[in-house]
This record gives sequence, C-alpha cells and structure tokens, in this order.
Amino acid sequence: MPISSPMTVKGLLAAYAAGSLTPTEVVTSALAQIDAIDRPEVWILRVPTADVQARAKALEALYEAQGSAVFEQMPLLGVPFAVKDNIDVAGLPTTAACDSFAYTPDTSAFAVQRLIDAGAILIGKTNLDQFATGLVGTRSPYGAVRHTESPLRVSGGSSAGSAVAVAAGCVAFSLGTDTAGSGRVPAGFNGLVGLKPSLGLVSKRGVVPACRSLDTISVFAHDVDDAWRVLREIACFDSLNGYSRKVPSLGLLRSAPRIGVPERLEFYGDAIAGRAFSTTLDTLTTHLHLPTQAIDFEPLKAVSALLYDGPWVAERRAALGTFFETHHEAIDAVVAKVIGKAEQFSAADAFNGQYALADLKRHAEALFGTIDILIVPTTPTHPLIANVQANPVELNSQLGYYTNFVNLLDLCALAVPCQRRSDGLPAGVTLIAPSGADRRLAELGARIQALFANAPEASAATPTLIPPLPFQEPTITLAVVGAHLRGQPLNWQLQEAGARFVKATHTAPGYKLYALANTQPPKPGLVRATQQQGQPIAIELWEVPLRSFGQFVADVPAPLGIGTLQLADGHSVKGFICEPSAVDDDSGALDITPFGGWLAYLASLK
Repeated sequence: MPISSPMTVKGLLAAYAAGSLTPTEVVTSALAQIDAIDRPEVWILRVPTADVQARAKALEALYEAQGSAVFEQMPLLGVPFAVKDNIDVAGLPTTAACDSFAYTPDTSAFAVQRLIDAGAILIGKTNLDQFATGLVGTRSPYGAVRHTESPLRVSGGSSAGSAVAVAAGCVAFSLGTDTAGSGRVPAGFNGLVGLKPSLGLVSKRGVVPACRSLDTISVFAHDVDDAWRVLREIACFDSLNGYSRKVPSLGLLRSAPRIGVPERLEFYGDAIAGRAFSTTLDTLTTHLHLPTQAIDFEPLKAVSALLYDGPWVAERRAALGTFFETHHEAIDAVVAKVIGKAEQFSAADAFNGQYALADLKRHAEALFGTIDILIVPTTPTHPLIANVQANPVELNSQLGYYTNFVNLLDLCALAVPCQRRSDGLPAGVTLIAPSGADRRLAELGARIQALFANAPEASAATPTLIPPLPFQEPTITLAVVGAHLRGQPLNWQLQEAGARFVKATHTAPGYKLYALANTQPPKPGLVRATQQQGQPIAIELWEVPLRSFGQFVADVPAPLGIGTLQLADGHSVKGFICEPSAVDDDSGALDITPFGGWLAYLASLK
C-alpha cells in the first residue's frame, strides 16, 4: 500500500493499528524513496537493508503476538527514523563528518536506545557540518547537503542531512543536535518542525560534543504532535550524564500568552523573508488573537556575540582535544578557522565571559517577566550554496542572528513552518521561552502550524491537546469531582499546575453529592455518608506535581477543601471534599446524588 505524503508518526501508527499498513511495507517505501530522491550527500552511513527489513519483520511478529497492547510498551513501533552522525549507534561508526575521527561505539546514545526500545526503526546516519560547526550544511567532506526543494540553496546546518531526510519523505522523524541553532535553522529552511528542548531534558550521553555545556539533541518532524511524541520517549533523566537534569515542567497558561517580537528586525536585505514574517505575524494576530509587544533585542544579540566572538569557541576546541593538532589536515578549512579562534582566549577570558553572561541573563529574566513567549523569524534569509562557499563565515553568521543566544540563556525553542515566502521557499517562526516551558511552546506551535496548514477560521477554533511530558519529580494523585473536570470552567487550574489526567473512575460507595448554592462557577460538594445513604460518585484522577500542589490547594475556596477520598478499587487519594454546613437543610444545596456525578447532573439541566 502506498504511504501518504508526508510520512508522519501519527499517520503510520494509525495505519498499523487499522491493519492497513505493515512496518515491512513502510521501510520498503522509505528505502525506495531514498533511491528516488538521489541525494547521496544526505547520508553518511545507511543501516544494511537486510537489517532494516529484519527489524521490521520482528516488530510485525510482536504486533501479531500482542495485538494493540504492544503500542503501550512500544509507542513508536515501526516508525523509521534517522540520526545525525555525531550521535552514537552501537556497532556503527560515528564520524562527525570526519573519517579520521571515526570510532565505532559499543553502545548507542541514551536517546537513540530509548527510541529503539520504543519500537522505532533506524534507517541510517546523516550528514552534518563537520563537528557540528556551522548553520549551512556545506562544511562536510561528504558533500554540501542541498535544499529539499531548491537544490542551489543551502539546506541549513549543522543537522543538514537529518532535516532533508525528513523533508524528502525518507523517514518520519530524525534526531539532530542544537548548540547555536542547528536544530532550528534546517527546520525553517525545509518546512519542518524543529524542537529544541530545554537543556538537560534529553541526555546527551553518546553525542560528540560541540560545546558540551550548551549542546542538546533536537527533533525534526513534519508536525508538532510528531515531534512531541518523540520527545516524550527521550525526555528522561540519565544519571550517567553530568548535564542531564530533571527539568521542572511549567504548566499551560490560562489565557493567551504574552508575545514578544524584536523591536528591530534584521533580514540582511532579504525583503522577501521580511514580508513572509510580517504576513505571518498579521495572521497570528488576526486569527489567534495573540497580543504582541516590541522588545529590545540588543541584549540577546550581545549574548550571541559571546558564542563565536567570545571564549565559548574554546569549548569547541576542548571537545576535539589533541585531534585538532594531530589531524589538522583532516578538518574542514572553515571549521578549523572557526575553532582555531580559541587560541585568542585565555582562562581569564573564559571567566570574564561567564561574568558577562550572568549579567545578560538578568536582562533575559526581566524580559520574560513581561512576556511569556518570544517569536522571531527562524532565519533572516536563505542563501545560495555558491554564495556561502564564496563567503562562508559571514553568511553562516547571519543565519544565527535569531538562534545563537538561546542555549547560552538556557531557553527552550520550537521552530514551526508558517507563511511561505513569495518565491515559494519555506519559511517559519521560532517560539522561545524559559527552561521548562517546552509544553507551552508545543501547545502554541501546534495551533500556529494548524493555522497555516488549513483554513484559518477552522484552525483557530480547533483545540490542541498536548499531553505533559512524563513526570520526573514527586507528584500527588488528586480526585476532582466538579468544576475541575475536563471541559469544565476550572480545569485550567490543573493545566496551569502542570497536572496530567490519569483516568475517570468512581469513589467507593457511601458518598453524597450536592449542587452548592450561590457559587460561581457552579460547583458541587462531595460529603461522606453512610454506605446506605450514599453511592459511588463519578470522579477524575489527576497527577499533580508536588511543587505546585500547595498553591493549588491555597486557591480552593470555602466551603470546599482537600481531604482523603476512598476509591472504588479500595485505594485512598487526596480529593475535593465539602464542609457539612454547606449542604445542611438551610444551605440551599440540592442533593444530586442520584445522578451519580456532576456531569450527569449538568446534562439533566439541558
């Protein structure tokens, strides 16, 4: 059966579940597409066809044996993917686009192994700007990676091959890395989503470092939902990686996010790029009603200057160790020139750079006190390969104008395709927010992408459900019975607290439910009664981060409170209860116990 275009994670999983497609058919189609596009420069190494097919057959056997239950333990079953060749895969060489540097690891990178365990099928390792130094995709002995739609233009780098492999339909998603924009610039150029997580959210064990303190694995996919599905599998604390962190996730915002836009925009004379961004902003303002405000971009530019014009370039030099001296001739001339600038800086310069960055972080903190999300063009222009080769450093630097500062400031980012340029080339915006706001960006990014993929009037009204990442912190299970249920007016308080829906269930027998008098919005009160007087009441269980539970409880108004409820399965959890005086004969409360739950009572009123 032919695979729909584009190949998406969600689409493949749905087809597998429906029995209309098999992993063998998918990998056969993926391999055929690789041959059809005839872009050998995309790949540094391909997994042998026999191994790919054997993996697909093994996954099919699991599905036949376990049925749909297999998707619970393998949520990416049968989904083909690629990884940038500075990320380890057990038994395959890691070159970082330099043959003399190559080594063959015994174990896969932490993130890669989690994807394999989740059922994904690795197709191969992709080309990159050597040692992940560049934003153009041209600095590789394996060839300049050409743009998917316009072969004379750069594909963007350093994760060039990873982006093109997805955009060209060879795989459903891919892993890149991002230090200064390498997971965002190629996404913007190729009409993809580029998800750059909060630093430490994804382990970088098994990744050849560019700047070890700033690097992160990134995800390329066709839509936000796909990228988020992948992130949910690889966002896991790794105690063996010194830079892995249990990043506290920020909850969703109650109202429309406050959007910041640079007061002065830079497009380096590319009027077409400028018009595409302006049109995108107008569309967002009109259809999503996003309030925007101009922000001073100069402090962020100052942060960017530290990355290549400051001592952080020495971290790239440290990553190569003695190889930079012993194999200097094997290093791309432009890459060697960039990394060689490290010789200009001393240990004192490194400390002074840290001091300067600390002051600039205070500016960023103040900025994000006035806005929730910063929106910038993903790239200011889209150069030709020939022009980059003639002027490699300056044109590369231009592409990092809106990206270089992000990791230095410990921010998360999401590149989303939007209004195409008038010359037909893809273009998009990048959403940027403080560490831990990954889900906020995904929620808004999905709405933005839907807006430009479909009719604006329909897209703006379409709800976007982005589930939280798996918790890596203490949580508490909370039972809700009324206005906090899904779809009810106070559910936003749970979303704001970063809570996760667990399941719908019932209390044990022996509870009574009342519609309280004079409450806005209308609320029920749950009280304990005798088993003969009461009955099981419908509730929902939510998992709430312990760090936000105190504030949530503090906002609960009398006569409600949080107590301990008995569930139908015999377990006890914290949950909403009501003071008995609020439901006595003189309170005006209405006994609605026979309805068995708040939603059934509300339905009866209609």
